[in-house]
Amino acid sequence: MTRNVVVTGIGMTTPLGGDVASTWAQLMAGQPGISKMGPDWHPDQPAKIAGLMKVDPEEVLTRVEIRRMDRSEQCALIATREAWADAGSPEMDPVRLGAVVASGIGGVNSLISAYETIKEKGPLRVSPHMVTMIMPNGPAAMVGLEVGARAGVHTPVSACASGAEAISYAARMIQGGRADVVVTGGTEACINTVTMAGFAAMRALSTRNDDPNTASRPYDLDRDGFVMSEGAGILILEEEEFARARGARIYGRYGGAGLTSDGHHIAQPDPEGTGAARAMREAIEDAGLDLSSIVHVNAHATSTALGDFAESIALRAALGSNTDQTIVSATKSMTGHLLGGAGAVESIFSILALRDRIAPPTPNIFNFDPAIQLNVTANGPVALPAGDIAALNNSFGFGGHDVALVFTSI
Repeated sequence: MTRNVVVTGIGMTTPLGGDVASTWAQLMAGQPGISKMGPDWHPDQPAKIAGLMKVDPEEVLTRVEIRRMDRSEQCALIATREAWADAGSPEMDPVRLGAVVASGIGGVNSLISAYETIKEKGPLRVSPHMVTMIMPNGPAAMVGLEVGARAGVHTPVSACASGAEAISYAARMIQGGRADVVVTGGTEACINTVTMAGFAAMRALSTRNDDPNTASRPYDLDRDGFVMSEGAGILILEEEEFARARGARIYGRYGGAGLTSDGHHIAQPDPEGTGAARAMREAIEDAGLDLSSIVHVNAHATSTALGDFAESIALRAALGSNTDQTIVSATKSMTGHLLGGAGAVESIFSILALRDRIAPPTPNIFNFDPAIQLNVTANGPVALPAGDIAALNNSFGFGGHDVALVFTSI
């Protein structure tokens, strides 16, 4: 018997807002959340803009929580508390409760801080919490402790596809009978001189420093790279009968996932989009849907020429003749790129789009790239049809990771 998976709670903290409601309102208004770095930012850094969280964790967490957790863990905890409360804080056997939370880079801010402490004051002054602040599974562990999960705590790491891969893993825990409820998603907080210098050296970052809010330009002919951002998205996935038995509010269903790899290059997508297209087809097949059911796509679309084009080719290959009728949003135009948090935040956007029957806008397209043959929401939000509909959320990562998720209306 198939165990259906539904979404019963969502939480977010992003450059657009400190929770789901404020982030969604800003997104639908088409208002980007990118800002200039402060006066202390290294003057030789090519990129001087980023998507900093709208609400700093220090404003909502205790001093002890701030001191003992890396910023990426803080983000995950904030989003988890919102999502858990949104789901009605399920009362359940903890051995049937799991946590799967991903991060692409982990606690690098804490690692840099510890190194600076050693240089300035010596190794005996390093925090006793340093190890649990830098380990990649730290956010998942903190989330698991927060809700008391005992069915398993896991951390997929697949660069910018990490958050989406976490959701697919969580769903499999429920479908396979290991858990009835799983807290899942992704988090990232690595805006610092080291990480930014590294991405800038790869020429991956936008340097449109004088105009932050138009810097992230997916599908624009004049795009010059992505904008690095921070934040987290958390979802409460639940076995459908379990959710209905306790009277939970249901946002939508998890349909399926496709996970493939390019086998092409460590930091560039396959220009033919072969692996990405296969991931999308497998996700749709896993959901048991026809191609015509996919009415909306939240594209990965980071605002790099190679990535945007490869994904567009992949979408056409996966959706075939249905591509022109499918509405495509590129929400990184407003949030920037949350790396390991992106797949989870954008999955929540997909679920809300199905709930409200409206696809988010894609601002910052001033000169549409004619090579992109997609039906993009360039002129504002677009209404989605009534009836049973589905959305596809794409996430791709350095290393050739391809993850596509399908969500359906309810």
